[in-house]
Amino acid sequence: MPGLVDKESELTLLDPGSQQPLSNDPPDAEPLGDRLGSDSGATPGLAVVAIGGNSLTTRGRNSYQDQYGKLQETCNQIAALARAGWGLVITHGNGPQVGFILRRSELASHEVHSLPLDACGANSQGCIGYALQQNLGNAFRRAGVKRKVATLITQVEVDPKDEAFTLPSKPIGSFLDEPAAEKWREKGWSLMEDAGRGWRRVVPSPKPQSIVELPLLSSLVSAGVVVVALGGGGIPVTRDDLGQLRGIPAVIDKDLASALLAEHLGADLLAICTGVEKVALHFGKPEEVALDHLTLTEARRYLQEGVHFAAGSMGPKVEAIVRYLDQGGQRAIVTRPERLMEAFTGETGTHFSP
Repeated sequence: MPGLVDKESELTLLDPGSQQPLSNDPPDAEPLGDRLGSDSGATPGLAVVAIGGNSLTTRGRNSYQDQYGKLQETCNQIAALARAGWGLVITHGNGPQVGFILRRSELASHEVHSLPLDACGANSQGCIGYALQQNLGNAFRRAGVKRKVATLITQVEVDPKDEAFTLPSKPIGSFLDEPAAEKWREKGWSLMEDAGRGWRRVVPSPKPQSIVELPLLSSLVSAGVVVVALGGGGIPVTRDDLGQLRGIPAVIDKDLASALLAEHLGADLLAICTGVEKVALHFGKPEEVALDHLTLTEARRYLQEGVHFAAGSMGPKVEAIVRYLDQGGQRAIVTRPERLMEAFTGETGTHFSP
Protein backbone atom coordinates (compact mmCIF):
# COMPACT_ATOMS: atom_id res chain seq x y z
CA MET A 1 0.00 0.00 0.00
CA PRO A 2 1.50 3.37 -0.97
CA GLY A 3 2.65 5.43 1.96
CA LEU A 4 3.10 2.47 4.32
CA VAL A 5 6.13 0.30 5.03
CA ASP A 6 5.81 -3.00 6.86
CA LYS A 7 9.24 -3.99 8.10
CA GLU A 8 9.76 -6.63 10.75
CA SER A 9 6.06 -6.25 11.69
CA GLU A 10 6.47 -2.53 12.43
CA LEU A 11 4.20 -0.11 10.59
CA THR A 12 5.89 3.14 9.56
CA LEU A 13 3.99 6.10 8.16
CA LEU A 14 5.65 7.94 5.28
CA ASP A 15 5.35 11.68 4.70
CA PRO A 16 3.07 12.10 1.65
CA GLY A 17 5.42 14.64 0.06
CA SER A 18 8.93 13.36 0.74
CA GLN A 19 8.03 9.66 1.16
CA GLN A 20 10.47 9.67 4.09
CA PRO A 21 9.46 7.96 7.33
CA LEU A 22 7.72 10.24 9.79
CA SER A 23 9.61 10.88 13.04
CA ASN A 24 9.34 8.21 15.71
CA ASP A 25 10.46 10.62 18.42
CA PRO A 26 8.41 10.51 21.63
CA PRO A 27 5.15 12.42 21.13
CA ASP A 28 6.06 15.02 23.75
CA ALA A 29 9.58 15.65 22.44
CA GLU A 30 8.41 18.79 20.61
CA PRO A 31 4.94 20.35 20.68
CA LEU A 32 3.13 19.36 17.51
CA GLY A 33 1.68 22.85 17.36
CA ASP A 34 5.19 24.09 16.49
CA ARG A 35 5.53 21.67 13.58
CA LEU A 36 2.20 21.98 11.79
CA GLY A 37 1.75 23.79 8.52
CA SER A 38 -1.51 24.98 6.98
CA ASP A 39 -3.05 26.00 3.68
CA SER A 40 -2.43 29.67 4.47
CA GLY A 41 1.09 29.17 5.79
CA ALA A 42 0.02 30.40 9.24
CA THR A 43 0.32 28.13 12.23
CA PRO A 44 -1.96 29.17 15.10
CA GLY A 45 -1.11 25.90 16.83
CA LEU A 46 -2.58 22.52 17.69
CA ALA A 47 -5.99 22.24 19.35
CA VAL A 48 -7.67 19.21 20.87
CA VAL A 49 -11.42 19.74 20.50
CA ALA A 50 -13.65 17.53 22.66
CA ILE A 51 -17.30 17.25 21.56
CA GLY A 52 -19.77 16.10 24.20
CA GLY A 53 -21.98 13.11 23.42
CA ASN A 54 -24.95 14.91 24.99
CA SER A 55 -24.48 17.82 22.56
CA LEU A 56 -25.38 15.45 19.71
CA THR A 57 -28.80 14.60 21.14
CA THR A 58 -32.01 16.45 21.93
CA ARG A 59 -34.65 15.05 24.26
CA GLY A 60 -37.01 13.02 22.08
CA ARG A 61 -34.77 13.35 18.99
CA ASN A 62 -32.02 10.77 19.35
CA SER A 63 -32.08 8.97 15.99
CA TYR A 64 -28.91 8.54 13.97
CA GLN A 65 -30.24 11.06 11.44
CA ASP A 66 -30.87 13.60 14.22
CA GLN A 67 -27.35 13.20 15.59
CA TYR A 68 -25.78 13.33 12.11
CA GLY A 69 -27.63 16.59 11.47
CA LYS A 70 -26.45 18.14 14.74
CA LEU A 71 -22.86 17.29 13.81
CA GLN A 72 -23.09 19.31 10.59
CA GLU A 73 -22.99 22.70 12.31
CA THR A 74 -20.18 21.56 14.61
CA CYS A 75 -18.18 20.40 11.60
CA ASN A 76 -18.70 23.76 9.88
CA GLN A 77 -17.14 25.36 12.96
CA ILE A 78 -14.21 22.93 12.86
CA ALA A 79 -13.73 23.61 9.14
CA ALA A 80 -13.43 27.32 9.92
CA LEU A 81 -10.70 26.51 12.46
CA ALA A 82 -8.89 24.33 9.92
CA ARG A 83 -9.14 27.10 7.33
CA ALA A 84 -7.56 29.48 9.86
CA GLY A 85 -4.60 27.11 10.08
CA TRP A 86 -5.24 25.21 13.30
CA GLY A 87 -3.95 21.66 13.61
CA LEU A 88 -6.81 19.60 15.03
CA VAL A 89 -7.55 16.43 16.92
CA ILE A 90 -11.28 15.86 17.47
CA THR A 91 -12.41 13.73 20.40
CA HIS A 92 -16.00 12.98 21.33
CA GLY A 93 -18.15 11.65 24.11
CA ASN A 94 -20.53 8.72 23.81
CA GLY A 95 -22.59 8.78 27.01
CA PRO A 96 -26.04 8.66 25.41
CA GLN A 97 -24.91 6.60 22.43
CA VAL A 98 -23.11 3.82 24.32
CA GLY A 99 -26.18 3.53 26.56
CA PHE A 100 -28.41 3.17 23.50
CA ILE A 101 -26.12 0.51 22.03
CA LEU A 102 -25.95 -1.42 25.32
CA ARG A 103 -29.73 -1.32 25.76
CA ARG A 104 -30.30 -2.37 22.15
CA SER A 105 -27.98 -5.33 22.76
CA GLU A 106 -29.84 -6.27 25.95
CA LEU A 107 -33.24 -6.11 24.23
CA ALA A 108 -32.04 -8.30 21.34
CA SER A 109 -30.15 -10.83 23.48
CA HIS A 110 -32.94 -13.41 23.17
CA GLU A 111 -32.29 -13.52 19.44
CA VAL A 112 -28.65 -12.53 18.78
CA HIS A 113 -25.48 -12.40 20.86
CA SER A 114 -25.12 -9.49 23.27
CA LEU A 115 -22.19 -7.08 23.39
CA PRO A 116 -20.01 -6.32 26.43
CA LEU A 117 -19.71 -2.67 27.41
CA ASP A 118 -16.19 -2.23 25.97
CA ALA A 119 -17.41 -3.52 22.59
CA CYS A 120 -20.36 -1.11 22.81
CA GLY A 121 -17.79 1.67 23.23
CA ALA A 122 -15.89 0.46 20.18
CA ASN A 123 -19.17 0.38 18.24
CA SER A 124 -19.84 4.01 19.20
CA GLN A 125 -16.33 5.05 18.11
CA GLY A 126 -16.92 3.62 14.67
CA CYS A 127 -20.42 5.05 14.24
CA ILE A 128 -19.78 8.57 15.57
CA GLY A 129 -16.33 8.59 13.95
CA TYR A 130 -17.90 7.78 10.59
CA ALA A 131 -20.44 10.59 10.97
CA LEU A 132 -17.73 13.06 12.00
CA GLN A 133 -15.32 11.99 9.27
CA GLN A 134 -17.93 12.29 6.54
CA ASN A 135 -19.33 15.59 7.85
CA LEU A 136 -15.84 17.05 8.24
CA GLY A 137 -14.83 15.97 4.74
CA ASN A 138 -17.94 17.63 3.30
CA ALA A 139 -17.41 20.79 5.37
CA PHE A 140 -13.75 20.98 4.31
CA ARG A 141 -14.72 20.75 0.64
CA ARG A 142 -17.29 23.52 1.03
CA ALA A 143 -14.72 25.70 2.82
CA GLY A 144 -11.91 24.95 0.37
CA VAL A 145 -9.80 23.27 3.07
CA LYS A 146 -7.33 20.75 1.64
CA ARG A 147 -6.94 18.56 4.70
CA LYS A 148 -7.52 14.84 5.15
CA VAL A 149 -9.60 13.36 7.98
CA ALA A 150 -9.04 9.97 9.60
CA THR A 151 -10.83 8.19 12.43
CA LEU A 152 -8.65 6.14 14.75
CA ILE A 153 -10.13 3.42 16.96
CA THR A 154 -8.41 4.22 20.25
CA GLN A 155 -7.76 2.11 23.34
CA VAL A 156 -6.89 3.60 26.71
CA GLU A 157 -5.25 1.71 29.53
CA VAL A 158 -6.87 1.93 32.96
CA ASP A 159 -5.95 0.53 36.37
CA PRO A 160 -8.03 -2.61 37.05
CA LYS A 161 -7.87 -1.69 40.75
CA ASP A 162 -9.31 1.79 40.20
CA GLU A 163 -11.89 2.46 42.91
CA ALA A 164 -14.33 3.56 40.19
CA PHE A 165 -15.15 -0.11 39.59
CA THR A 166 -16.83 -0.22 43.01
CA LEU A 167 -18.61 3.13 42.61
CA PRO A 168 -20.29 3.60 39.19
CA SER A 169 -20.48 7.30 38.28
CA LYS A 170 -20.53 7.73 34.47
CA PRO A 171 -24.04 8.52 33.13
CA ILE A 172 -25.00 6.71 29.92
CA GLY A 173 -28.15 6.37 27.86
CA SER A 174 -31.37 8.37 28.00
CA PHE A 175 -32.66 10.69 30.72
CA LEU A 176 -35.40 9.07 32.81
CA ASP A 177 -38.13 10.50 35.01
CA GLU A 178 -38.49 9.32 38.61
CA PRO A 179 -41.00 6.49 37.99
CA ALA A 180 -38.97 5.07 35.10
CA ALA A 181 -35.76 5.32 37.14
CA GLU A 182 -37.35 3.41 40.02
CA LYS A 183 -38.48 0.68 37.66
CA TRP A 184 -34.95 0.16 36.29
CA ARG A 185 -33.42 0.40 39.76
CA GLU A 186 -35.56 -2.57 40.78
CA LYS A 187 -34.09 -4.48 37.82
CA GLY A 188 -30.54 -3.91 39.06
CA TRP A 189 -29.42 -0.75 37.30
CA SER A 190 -27.26 1.78 39.13
CA LEU A 191 -28.71 5.27 38.54
CA MET A 192 -27.96 8.86 39.47
CA GLU A 193 -29.67 12.22 39.08
CA ASP A 194 -27.85 14.12 36.32
CA ALA A 195 -27.56 17.88 36.89
CA GLY A 196 -31.30 18.47 37.23
CA ARG A 197 -32.07 16.92 33.85
CA GLY A 198 -33.39 13.56 35.03
CA TRP A 199 -32.08 10.17 36.09
CA ARG A 200 -29.59 8.13 34.08
CA ARG A 201 -27.95 4.74 34.24
CA VAL A 202 -24.37 4.90 35.54
CA VAL A 203 -21.39 2.60 34.94
CA PRO A 204 -17.78 2.53 36.21
CA SER A 205 -15.54 5.35 34.92
CA PRO A 206 -11.87 4.66 35.74
CA LYS A 207 -9.20 7.31 35.23
CA PRO A 208 -7.25 7.12 31.94
CA GLN A 209 -3.61 6.08 32.43
CA SER A 210 -2.13 5.87 28.93
CA ILE A 211 -3.27 5.99 25.29
CA VAL A 212 -2.31 2.82 23.43
CA GLU A 213 -2.35 4.32 19.92
CA LEU A 214 -0.59 7.57 20.89
CA PRO A 215 2.51 7.11 18.64
CA LEU A 216 0.34 6.45 15.56
CA LEU A 217 -1.97 9.34 16.43
CA SER A 218 1.03 11.64 16.82
CA SER A 219 2.37 10.63 13.41
CA LEU A 220 -0.96 11.29 11.72
CA VAL A 221 -1.19 14.77 13.26
CA SER A 222 2.41 15.49 12.26
CA ALA A 223 1.45 14.68 8.67
CA GLY A 224 -1.32 17.33 8.79
CA VAL A 225 -4.21 14.89 9.13
CA VAL A 226 -7.23 15.99 11.16
CA VAL A 227 -7.73 13.01 13.45
CA VAL A 228 -10.93 11.85 15.11
CA ALA A 229 -9.81 9.81 18.12
CA LEU A 230 -10.51 8.84 21.73
CA GLY A 231 -14.21 8.36 21.09
CA GLY A 232 -16.05 8.00 24.38
CA GLY A 233 -12.76 8.59 26.20
CA GLY A 234 -11.21 5.58 24.49
CA ILE A 235 -12.03 1.89 24.80
CA PRO A 236 -10.99 0.92 28.36
CA VAL A 237 -8.40 -1.86 28.43
CA THR A 238 -6.03 -3.43 30.94
CA ARG A 239 -2.72 -5.17 30.33
CA ASP A 240 -1.88 -8.56 31.86
CA ASP A 241 1.51 -9.81 33.07
CA LEU A 242 2.42 -10.83 29.51
CA GLY A 243 1.58 -7.41 28.12
CA GLN A 244 -1.63 -8.59 26.46
CA LEU A 245 -4.52 -6.12 26.31
CA ARG A 246 -8.12 -6.96 27.10
CA GLY A 247 -11.26 -4.84 27.25
CA ILE A 248 -12.93 -4.08 30.55
CA PRO A 249 -16.58 -3.05 31.17
CA ALA A 250 -16.44 0.69 31.79
CA VAL A 251 -16.71 4.09 30.08
CA ILE A 252 -13.82 6.55 30.45
CA ASP A 253 -14.59 10.23 30.84
CA LYS A 254 -13.77 11.77 27.46
CA ASP A 255 -12.67 15.11 28.94
CA LEU A 256 -10.08 13.53 31.24
CA ALA A 257 -8.81 11.40 28.35
CA SER A 258 -8.72 14.47 26.07
CA ALA A 259 -6.66 16.36 28.65
CA LEU A 260 -4.21 13.46 28.79
CA LEU A 261 -3.98 13.48 24.99
CA ALA A 262 -3.50 17.27 24.84
CA GLU A 263 -0.76 17.00 27.45
CA HIS A 264 1.18 14.33 25.54
CA LEU A 265 0.77 16.03 22.16
CA GLY A 266 1.90 19.38 23.55
CA ALA A 267 -1.34 20.95 22.31
CA ASP A 268 -1.64 24.72 22.47
CA LEU A 269 -5.33 24.67 23.35
CA LEU A 270 -7.89 22.28 24.82
CA ALA A 271 -11.47 23.10 23.83
CA ILE A 272 -14.37 21.28 25.48
CA CYS A 273 -17.74 21.59 23.75
CA THR A 274 -20.82 21.00 25.86
CA GLY A 275 -24.48 21.98 26.19
CA VAL A 276 -23.87 25.40 27.74
CA GLU A 277 -22.10 28.47 26.39
CA LYS A 278 -20.15 29.19 29.56
CA VAL A 279 -19.23 27.57 32.86
CA ALA A 280 -21.40 28.92 35.70
CA LEU A 281 -21.33 29.11 39.47
CA HIS A 282 -24.59 28.12 41.19
CA PHE A 283 -25.75 26.51 37.94
CA GLY A 284 -29.53 26.30 37.57
CA LYS A 285 -30.20 28.51 40.59
CA PRO A 286 -31.51 32.10 40.75
CA GLU A 287 -28.03 33.31 41.71
CA GLU A 288 -26.35 31.61 38.71
CA VAL A 289 -23.28 33.50 37.45
CA ALA A 290 -21.73 32.76 34.03
CA LEU A 291 -17.94 33.02 33.96
CA ASP A 292 -15.87 34.56 31.18
CA HIS A 293 -12.48 33.61 32.61
CA LEU A 294 -10.98 31.37 35.27
CA THR A 295 -7.39 31.02 36.38
CA LEU A 296 -6.02 27.63 37.35
CA THR A 297 -6.09 28.66 41.01
CA GLU A 298 -9.74 29.75 40.81
CA ALA A 299 -10.81 26.62 38.96
CA ARG A 300 -9.09 24.40 41.52
CA ARG A 301 -10.70 26.29 44.40
CA TYR A 302 -14.21 26.00 42.96
CA LEU A 303 -13.66 22.28 42.36
CA GLN A 304 -12.57 21.77 45.95
CA GLU A 305 -15.65 23.60 47.23
CA GLY A 306 -17.66 20.79 45.66
CA VAL A 307 -20.90 22.70 45.12
CA HIS A 308 -20.57 24.36 41.71
CA PHE A 309 -19.73 21.64 39.19
CA ALA A 310 -21.85 18.50 39.14
CA ALA A 311 -20.25 15.06 39.00
CA GLY A 312 -20.78 13.43 35.61
CA SER A 313 -21.47 16.86 34.08
CA MET A 314 -19.35 20.04 34.44
CA GLY A 315 -17.17 18.59 37.22
CA PRO A 316 -15.05 16.29 35.01
CA LYS A 317 -14.66 19.05 32.42
CA VAL A 318 -13.17 21.50 34.91
CA GLU A 319 -11.11 18.69 36.47
CA ALA A 320 -9.73 17.83 33.01
CA ILE A 321 -8.78 21.45 32.34
CA VAL A 322 -7.08 21.74 35.73
CA ARG A 323 -5.03 18.64 34.89
CA TYR A 324 -4.10 20.01 31.46
CA LEU A 325 -3.00 23.40 32.84
CA ASP A 326 -1.15 21.71 35.72
CA GLN A 327 0.91 19.80 33.17
CA GLY A 328 1.97 22.90 31.24
CA GLY A 329 -1.06 23.68 29.07
CA GLN A 330 -1.55 27.38 28.33
CA ARG A 331 -5.16 27.79 27.28
CA ALA A 332 -8.51 26.00 27.55
CA ILE A 333 -12.07 26.85 26.58
CA VAL A 334 -15.54 25.56 27.46
CA THR A 335 -18.46 26.51 25.17
CA ARG A 336 -21.25 25.22 22.94
CA PRO A 337 -20.10 23.46 19.75
CA GLU A 338 -21.98 25.93 17.55
CA ARG A 339 -20.03 28.83 19.11
CA LEU A 340 -16.62 27.21 18.73
CA MET A 341 -15.05 29.65 16.26
CA GLU A 342 -16.29 32.65 18.26
CA ALA A 343 -14.82 31.11 21.40
CA PHE A 344 -11.43 30.64 19.72
CA THR A 345 -11.40 34.36 18.89
CA GLY A 346 -12.35 35.31 22.44
CA GLU A 347 -15.93 36.44 21.77
CA THR A 348 -17.65 33.87 24.00
CA GLY A 349 -17.08 30.79 26.14
CA THR A 350 -15.28 30.44 29.44
CA HIS A 351 -11.52 30.80 29.04
CA PHE A 352 -9.04 29.14 31.40
CA SER A 353 -5.39 30.15 31.89
CA PRO A 354 -2.55 29.09 34.23
